[in-house]
Amino acid sequence: MGEYNCSLLSNGEGNAQQDQHKQDQTALYTQLVISIALGLGAFITFCVLRPRWTGLYAARKRQKNAASNLPILPDTFFGWIPVLYKISEEQVLASAGLDAYVFLSFFTMAIKFLAITFFIALVIILPVNIHYRNYSFPPRHQSQALDYSPNPRISFAGTANLGWRSNDAIVMVQGGSKTYPSSLLWMYVVFTYLFAALAMYLLITTTQKIIRIRQEYLGSQTTVTDRTIRLSGIPPELRDEEKIKETIENLEIGKVESIILCRNWKELDDMMVQRLVILRKLEEAWTAHLGHSRARSTQASRDRAQSRAAAREDAPLLEDGDDQERDHVAPYGQDRPKTRVWYGFMGLQSRLVDAIDYFEERLRKLDEKIESTRKKDFEPTPLAFVTLDSVAACQMAVQATMDPRPMQLQANPAPAPSDVIWQNTYLTRSSRITRAWSVTFIILLLTVFWSALLVPIAGLVSLKSICSVWPQLAFALDSNSISQSLVATGLPTALISLLTVLVPFLYYWLSTQQGMLSQGEVEMSLISKNFFFTFFNLFVLFTIFGTASISYSKVNDTLAGASKDASEIARKLATSLQDLDNFYINLIILQALGLFPFRLLEFGSVALYPITLIGAKTPRDYAELVQPPVFSYGFYLPQTLLIFVICTVYSVLQSSWLILFFGLVYFLIGSFIYKYQLLYAMDHRQHSTGQAWLIICNCVTVGLIFFEIAMAGLLALRTAFYRSILIIPLLAGTIWFSVFFRRTFDPLMRFIALRSLDSNAPFGEVSPGESRYERETDHGRAVDEDDETGLRYINPSLIIPLEEVWLAKGRPNGSSHVDGPREEV
Repeated sequence: MGEYNCSLLSNGEGNAQQDQHKQDQTALYTQLVISIALGLGAFITFCVLRPRWTGLYAARKRQKNAASNLPILPDTFFGWIPVLYKISEEQVLASAGLDAYVFLSFFTMAIKFLAITFFIALVIILPVNIHYRNYSFPPRHQSQALDYSPNPRISFAGTANLGWRSNDAIVMVQGGSKTYPSSLLWMYVVFTYLFAALAMYLLITTTQKIIRIRQEYLGSQTTVTDRTIRLSGIPPELRDEEKIKETIENLEIGKVESIILCRNWKELDDMMVQRLVILRKLEEAWTAHLGHSRARSTQASRDRAQSRAAAREDAPLLEDGDDQERDHVAPYGQDRPKTRVWYGFMGLQSRLVDAIDYFEERLRKLDEKIESTRKKDFEPTPLAFVTLDSVAACQMAVQATMDPRPMQLQANPAPAPSDVIWQNTYLTRSSRITRAWSVTFIILLLTVFWSALLVPIAGLVSLKSICSVWPQLAFALDSNSISQSLVATGLPTALISLLTVLVPFLYYWLSTQQGMLSQGEVEMSLISKNFFFTFFNLFVLFTIFGTASISYSKVNDTLAGASKDASEIARKLATSLQDLDNFYINLIILQALGLFPFRLLEFGSVALYPITLIGAKTPRDYAELVQPPVFSYGFYLPQTLLIFVICTVYSVLQSSWLILFFGLVYFLIGSFIYKYQLLYAMDHRQHSTGQAWLIICNCVTVGLIFFEIAMAGLLALRTAFYRSILIIPLLAGTIWFSVFFRRTFDPLMRFIALRSLDSNAPFGEVSPGESRYERETDHGRAVDEDDETGLRYINPSLIIPLEEVWLAKGRPNGSSHVDGPREEV
């Protein structure tokens, strides 16, 4: 490596600074061209496929009653855009529910914040930077912009026009000490206060609006979910339905309509899981015997497949009749398949048997065992779902302390029956605590792993970092500006974007292992975990490592210095933030212009379809192929929060107008795309009744605190210590605001106020026991009701009919096992 001198690279000192600045310009334009080309191609492809693939791009509209009142989008190329834009918030609320309304409300708030801050940055911050020659396009790294002259004079470098200059910053040097223009430094302080106050104001006003809508929205409903409490910590002497009923009614808060005391149903649930495995193997055996061939892919066949997938599970998949097209399995006779059965000592002997007969017999015996097990008395657990006679009684119960003993008879709002994870209802409290701490420990280990993984990714941003490991590559990239842009800018942004897509799947699996009682709790946990990953690992740590060498020893020195002095953290963040502004600009450009249209295209579902199609064998497999993709807020919300935090942190810096502009574009495009997906394309379940807003507010507050710390470090870095100290009261005020916000608004986001329980529903006059939400969308009832369980909290394993085999020619005799295929009628 002796023949390579890394100081000679274009991001070195002296005249090479201008070359580096031109490289930043090339990187920005390269990212714009690539992102626009990708995004425009995906958007045009979507416009072409949308009217043809309605089973994918209009799945929710076609299959969900909740979307029946939405306007029909035209099949023209761009005609659907104005129709979608005109859909009001009231229609979003009535069709998609509170979770979708809250999600889109965050985009609306972010657009307001970024529009105001972008205007201020454009008319005030940008002219001030131009006046002091402290600006260039794209923004210059501060380490390159500052010219510390040893002479006691004011040094203006560069030309007066807004172009590419070798040195942009003004530096006042008096007696060898470096100072900055007072107005430039005060501008940082003033706008830090102003933008923080603006964010808090928008948080409060948006929260008040959401609370008003939520209280009216939920206060007009009288569904079973709204009248049911989840009672935990039931002592052993009260683990009986009658005793629980007597205890609650003695409190004189209301009458008890029904009680389901959770019991240890593990044996039964395990048998139901085992039955599904055997059922699928039997269907595969029958399919191998009958033969299978794909029918022509027509719109009619896709429509029929979706209708079957939405039907009851015990309905025939394919109807009989000569005029019915067999979409999935055709009767091409084959030899009956065989399966190998192992038996004898330690299972060392085996023989081939008829697969259909073998799995039919196993299914028959298991069905008999399930029926007998359902009649058993199971051991009660300390958890019960208690349905009261009114919503008011339910709200009084969940907002009061029912028992003087700690951790006993704790009442909380119940999730919807279909939202309950019944396999976790009989877990012990110690088991849940153990699982929660185990997952927390795993996340800490993953944080260390992500940190080690981010070091080489962060090193790609700087040619010097690359040169310290691979000097040949660094000099090869230095000689080609396009290649350098792709590697130093495009590759890190692509890798970061890839991590934000893949890592949430791991965290989702971890969330499901914590033993939470409902899918809503899993969703909220996923949002928190993914935001921690995106904010701490992909922003904080990446910012700290961004200007460090790829050498692990230098990273360790950086962390060691930060641990010895807390102020070192702020200074390190301030330095890195200034040097990574171009990287974050390119990241937002890629996310907004390049990747958002691929979400509209549902590229993941389209790309995975051929793979899943290859593995599909049975009618059940093919029916599952046409199910609409599920929209998970835990996958999409954390990344959006990260972009908002980045825009907030950079809102006062030199590159503020550029980051705020592309951030505004990001949220404008994102609100439109997510609105389409939530209303028309993707299935999403009503889980948390808008409680994700509390997590959003907490994340925004964390972003504000980070923003203020970074600005204090920036001012200290420029030796403006008094102005840096002036940020401390704002930091304390933001922490106080967080505590005040939580105490003031959290209860209204978790419960329903008693005064909101008005019989005159704000959404229109309705019949008794039915809200406008139920009447217009039928989804309020659909959440609580199920074709199998009805209006009851009960483990489906106890009552659900044992599902029959799905075959191309129907199921003979309506039995749970099949003796042979029925002939076509």
